Amino acid sequence: MSKFFGSVDEVTQRLTEAGYLPSLDIATAVFLAGHLGKPLLIEGPAGVGKTELAKAVATATTADLVRLQCYEGIDESRALYEWNHAKQLLRITSEREGWDSTRDHVFTEEFLLARPLLAAIRNPNPTVLLIDELDKADVELEGLLLEVLGDYQVSIPELGTITAVREPFVLVTSNANRDLSDALKRRCLYLHIDYPTAELERAIVRMKVPELDEALGEPVVRVVSALRELSLRKPPSIAETVDWARTLVALGTRSLTGGVVRSTLGVLLKSQADHRIAAERLSLDTDEGPAK
Repeated sequence: MSKFFGSVDEVTQRLTEAGYLPSLDIATAVFLAGHLGKPLLIEGPAGVGKTELAKAVATATTADLVRLQCYEGIDESRALYEWNHAKQLLRITSEREGWDSTRDHVFTEEFLLARPLLAAIRNPNPTVLLIDELDKADVELEGLLLEVLGDYQVSIPELGTITAVREPFVLVTSNANRDLSDALKRRCLYLHIDYPTAELERAIVRMKVPELDEALGEPVVRVVSALRELSLRKPPSIAETVDWARTLVALGTRSLTGGVVRSTLGVLLKSQADHRIAAERLSLDTDEGPAK
């Protein structure tokens, strides 16, 4: 029996209650990750809901969410732990004895600064650990993660090995901008999330923006899907679809004309080049007629 979810159906129900509509593939992967006690590696393009899934799992399980946001140059001191060197120096200078007698006193819990990975391992409460956008970090960070992902523990030379009090539910996300190591992948279950089907995205819009005119749900999703088919620098995410639906509600829109789409395109697309491509390919040059 999973310590987080009792069944795939329960995953679907509880994530939906948390505001996240999962596909069957997503619900199954989340259940198995919890049931088997394995990290879940989630890959897919930006904006498909990978990070939101981790937040929803935390909400659905009433767990603490600990997030490690990855970026180029992130290292052990930002991911795992570091020593409070200023405080250590104060202790050393305040002691009359030399370094040899104070060394063992300054490498203690009092001077340890826990970063996200260690914080998640040491948390006695139910915890969801989100390692977000790992592909943005240098490959060296993956080596630091192997012990955490494989054994749910962290080794600190001065203190020894710290093992998880309660194993966290770990989700690792990647936009697949680079390949992750085989060693890391072996420790994880794998899930690929793509943009949702039109039916699922309409359901998401209905759930998130219930005040949207019912007749606009289908054309909103159709236009967003058409934009994603273009060669854009940044296709619209699910969150931007929801933002666009809220925009149309705020404007009191009754009909999705080309003019309406063009005037609100900044909600969906965030570069001038993408605007030009969309205006040309979707024929948004006039105010007349529905958007294609």
